[in-house]
Amino acid sequence: MGSIQMSQLVLFLSALSAFLAVTLGDNSAVAYSWLLRVKSELTDPAGVLENWSPGSHICSWNGLTCSDDQTRILGLNLSDSRLSGSLSHDLGRFTSLETLDLSSNSLTGPIPPELGQLQNLRMLLLYSNYLSGKLPAEIGLLKKLQVLRIGDNMLTGEITPTIGNLTELRVLGLAYCQFNGSIPIETGNLKHLISLDLQKNSLTGLIPEEIFHGCEGLQNFAASNNQLQGDIPSTIGMLKSLQILNLANNSLSGSIPIALSRLSNLMYLNLLGNELSGEIPSELNQLVQLEKLDLSRNNLSGSISLLNTQLKNLEALVLSNNDLTGSIPSNFCLRNSNLHQLLLARNELSGKFPLELLSCSSLQQLDLSDNRFEGELPSLLDKLENLTDLILNNNSFTSTLPPQIGNLSKLENLFLFDNMITGGVPVEIEKLQALSVIYLYDNQMSGNIPRELTNCTSLTEIDFFGNHFTGSIPATIGKLKNLVLLQLRQNYLSGPIPPSLGYCKRLQLLALADNKLSGSLPPTFRFLSELSTITLYNNSFQGPLPTSLFLLKNLKIINFSHNRFSGTIFPLSGSNSLTALDLTNNSFSGPIPSTLAMSRNLDRVRLAHNHLTGNIPPIFNQLTQLNFLDLSFNNLSGGLQLSQLSSCTKLQHLLLNNNHFEGTMPPWLGSLQELGELDLSSNSFNGTVPAELGNCSTLLKLSLHSNTLSGEIPPEIGNLTSLNVLTLQRNNLSGSIPSTIQQCEKLYELRLSENFLTGSIPSELGRLTELQVILDLSKNLLSGEIPSSLGNLLKLERLNLSSNQLQGEVPPSLGKLTSLHMLNLSNNHLQGQLPSTLPGIFPLSSFLGNAKLCGPPLAMCSESVGQEKKQLSETEVVGIIVAIVFTSTVICLVMLYIMWRIWCHWREVSISSADGGGIEEKREEGKRVIYGDKKTRRNGEYWKVNSMALVSSQDKPNSTILARIFHLRMDSEAMENTLF
Repeated sequence: MGSIQMSQLVLFLSALSAFLAVTLGDNSAVAYSWLLRVKSELTDPAGVLENWSPGSHICSWNGLTCSDDQTRILGLNLSDSRLSGSLSHDLGRFTSLETLDLSSNSLTGPIPPELGQLQNLRMLLLYSNYLSGKLPAEIGLLKKLQVLRIGDNMLTGEITPTIGNLTELRVLGLAYCQFNGSIPIETGNLKHLISLDLQKNSLTGLIPEEIFHGCEGLQNFAASNNQLQGDIPSTIGMLKSLQILNLANNSLSGSIPIALSRLSNLMYLNLLGNELSGEIPSELNQLVQLEKLDLSRNNLSGSISLLNTQLKNLEALVLSNNDLTGSIPSNFCLRNSNLHQLLLARNELSGKFPLELLSCSSLQQLDLSDNRFEGELPSLLDKLENLTDLILNNNSFTSTLPPQIGNLSKLENLFLFDNMITGGVPVEIEKLQALSVIYLYDNQMSGNIPRELTNCTSLTEIDFFGNHFTGSIPATIGKLKNLVLLQLRQNYLSGPIPPSLGYCKRLQLLALADNKLSGSLPPTFRFLSELSTITLYNNSFQGPLPTSLFLLKNLKIINFSHNRFSGTIFPLSGSNSLTALDLTNNSFSGPIPSTLAMSRNLDRVRLAHNHLTGNIPPIFNQLTQLNFLDLSFNNLSGGLQLSQLSSCTKLQHLLLNNNHFEGTMPPWLGSLQELGELDLSSNSFNGTVPAELGNCSTLLKLSLHSNTLSGEIPPEIGNLTSLNVLTLQRNNLSGSIPSTIQQCEKLYELRLSENFLTGSIPSELGRLTELQVILDLSKNLLSGEIPSSLGNLLKLERLNLSSNQLQGEVPPSLGKLTSLHMLNLSNNHLQGQLPSTLPGIFPLSSFLGNAKLCGPPLAMCSESVGQEKKQLSETEVVGIIVAIVFTSTVICLVMLYIMWRIWCHWREVSISSADGGGIEEKREEGKRVIYGDKKTRRNGEYWKVNSMALVSSQDKPNSTILARIFHLRMDSEAMENTLF
């Protein structure tokens, strides 16, 4: 305690000595010294402090105010003097100061706590600087302070509670800083406070009721743009003198307190941007002094109960962005109204256009947009003779635009877009000489754009998008010298662009897309030096571009796609500000200009479907902001050179398909780690698929099909866990399908057909449960069985495994694929019965080329087996018949032989009996007849069947039997050949 008391004593003596020094003659060396030290810490580019020198009296120095006897310094005022630097601690030595004003400079650093020594200070103004740090607690020592304004700085921390010691304070301004914490309850001690400004900080918590109890003379309470919560206390009704209440943009909730109606002096009430709910209290009609009421951007509901007939002084009523319903009260507005602003946008108000508003002749701004109003626009709109802004967009107004609108001579902004207005633009529009903006887009208007519109020479913006306007663009459009925006997209306009358009030299946005315009671009476009956006897509423009377009140096967005332009695109490369260039679907030819790379912020380049030649300019590697590059369907050629686009690390779409690129795919493609789509298909790339592509972890689509790529599919493909589409078909890829592909769990399209892939289908493919569009492995050399795990692909719509060497049975699990509408298993070696669980929607062609496969739609397996059994039975029958016939033939021959021998013997006996001398000779002759000689056998008088000699065909009975045996054997052999 002793040390604390000693330090306080030292502080007191120091303050006392300073007081004596300053008050006992400001020409003293000490006073000069202190002021010069203050000056030394400041930077004075305007020379305000040049006369701060010992050569003149202190009281003559700029910014200083002395007492009448010039013995005391009463004020230091250096506001708005362009001073920078910091506040000197020596300022605390001038204890006679009553006013210290250093506002509106560029001072930095903290507020010195020594300012607490200025016991006579009544006004401290440090606002609008760059002061930082906390508000020192020593501020609470300034007991005589009446005005404290230190807002618009970079002060942080909580508002010190010692602020409550400033009981003489009338004005407290702490707005536009970075204070946090809650509003100190000690603020309620400031009984003389008139103005409390806490706007634009980060204050939290509740609004202290102590303020309403203690600061009854408060006239201005502003705490907007903080993070205050809770209800608005009903005790706020105690502030009878309150004229301004601004609590906008907080998180206040609950209902609007009826107690506000007791603030009879209230002129300004702003509660916008909170979470207030419930109905608007009709008691607010008692605030007869109210001039502005803003309750917008809350959750208020119910009908509008406020009446302008009672709020006679009301000039602005803003109720936008709530949930108000019903219509505007019929007695809302009477004559002699002071209402200037009525903003009711984005509610649920309904009914026809409120004719009651036509009595508010003082209205300048009327905003009924984004409600549910309907019906015709009243022809008496011109009764609102003071109207400058008519905003009726996003409703359901019908009928035509009344000609009387031309009588609104003060009208500047006309917003009628997104309604159902029909008909044309009345020619009376030309009388609106003050008209600046006319938005009629998204209606059903038709007819020509009247040339009278071009007499509204104050026009800066015209937007007629999405209507049915026909005819040509008025030839006099060039009269609109102030035109900045011309939006005529999506109409039925025809004819050429008028050359006079080039004289709208302030034009920044020109949108003529989606029309039927034709012809070439006028050379006068070279005068549109401020043009930044031009969109002409989906028209019939043709011919080469004027070379003078190269002079348009401010162009940022160009879209000429889907036209018939030809020639070089070089004239469009003159701007260094390009961010987007789309020339898709034209007939441009020649090389891609390297000058495009001078636009270092170029984000999108789309040149697809043209006749461009050459290669990608190497300088494109400097386009580090490039996001979308589409050069597909051209005649580009050459290889992708070393590091050609490797620095374009922000690329998300790279489309080079359907060109004539060749050579290997460069490894630097793997450095494009933000790539979402890579399409190099339909080129002549060879070599292997780079393993480095596995680094493109955000890739969604990889299309390399229709090239001559070889080698294996790299297992690193499994690192592409975000992949949705993988198409590698029609290449020369070999090896097996990597099992790592199972890691690509988001795949919904997989095509690997028409390669030379071998091995079995990985069962891991069954884990790709998001596959939906197709799984195509056809026309490869895959073998083994179809994995039953493919039955897990429940979303799959098409499965093609045809033209491989697959074996085994078709797994029954495929029957679970209820989404499948195309299945092709043809031309494999599958066998067995097709699962009965397979849907019957697949044609016969889905299974052909599998010899041992059966079941619908193929032949029934039971018929096939029965047929095989039938064939085996016939074979057996034929064999038995042949055996029987053969055996019977042998037996018959033996019997014939025996009978013949008996007959011969009988004959011999007979001859012998008739002529006994010739017995031996006859016996020899008979012997020759039986066996025959070699000559007789060569002459074909005998047949050899099964190594047995038979009798001659001249013996008719025996010849018939042999013929039958021969034909039976031939039929048997034919049947065997047919069956086997």
